[in-house]
Amino acid sequence: MVPGGDLGSLAAVVAAVTACMAYARFAARRLRPGLPRLAALLPVLAVLPLPPLAFRALHPRAISAFFLAWVAEFRLLLLASGQGPLHPSLPLPVFAAVATLPVTLRDPRAARRPGLGLAESAAMAALLAAVVSLYRHQERMHRYALLALYSVHVYLALELVLAAAAAAARATLGLDLEPHFNRPYLSASLRDFWGRRWNLSVPALLRQCVFRPVRARLGAPAGVLAAFAVSGLMHEAMFSYITLRPPTGEAAAFFALHGACAVAEGWWAARGRWPRPPRALATPLTLAFVGVTGFWLFFPPITRPGADKQVIAESEAMVAFLRDAAGRAAASARSVWSGRS
Repeated sequence: MVPGGDLGSLAAVVAAVTACMAYARFAARRLRPGLPRLAALLPVLAVLPLPPLAFRALHPRAISAFFLAWVAEFRLLLLASGQGPLHPSLPLPVFAAVATLPVTLRDPRAARRPGLGLAESAAMAALLAAVVSLYRHQERMHRYALLALYSVHVYLALELVLAAAAAAARATLGLDLEPHFNRPYLSASLRDFWGRRWNLSVPALLRQCVFRPVRARLGAPAGVLAAFAVSGLMHEAMFSYITLRPPTGEAAAFFALHGACAVAEGWWAARGRWPRPPRALATPLTLAFVGVTGFWLFFPPITRPGADKQVIAESEAMVAFLRDAAGRAAASARSVWSGRS
């Protein structure tokens, strides 16, 4: 749900982004990959971070920032070098969707993996509504219990938002799309969590834009550290969109720490001298590490200025709106059936 005051902003943002994508597609069709194409795309790269600031509500501002200031920027950089999923031969609606949404065209040669189904989506939405309903007791909650709820909230909200974006693109454009999460709660290592299970569109972008070029010159460990460093910088930018405050450096520190630990994991696994812990132990240890370091470094830049309170208020308004709409729909259905009988 977009607040009434932001509906006009939404229309303006869609129009601006469509114009940017039309120009980017036109420039890419006329210029070969390399510096000329990059130079032609620089105006679009400069403009795309600005439209999210048109939204007053936190949710549309944060979601559009992720789509435009992160996903679209990286995919246009790949387009400038002749890489990535974008190609100027794509129809404009498909080009714009692939450029700005966290979706990837499925490789027809790859094994098909089921996306988030209707029943699973409904269950996650119900669980998210239950989490939001618990916030009314936040004053009596222990701080770490509340942060644990925030962790669940972030996962469920991201899963549902990204699945909704993929479903919209699939329904309107007929695209066959990759799933975005792969049960991150089963991760047995940090490399498993960040590389193969959590928000898969982001590691795919970082792998192409950062990891592979750095690995080719400095080796795999340097590539991993560089990818996590860039992820940290992008999260700093995302947090600034959320809080409308300058970066604090904590998100960058969080991802630098996780990058160093992921490199250490790779070193340990490559030696093969010591047995790996069983999955029954590795999974809770991995999730505990992500949770504890998240409580320490990831959430404070959001909770300190009170942005979490705005998230809760907007989420409660959304749940109330959906419950009211469902109640009206049920009442209307009952009246139709009673009239027929």
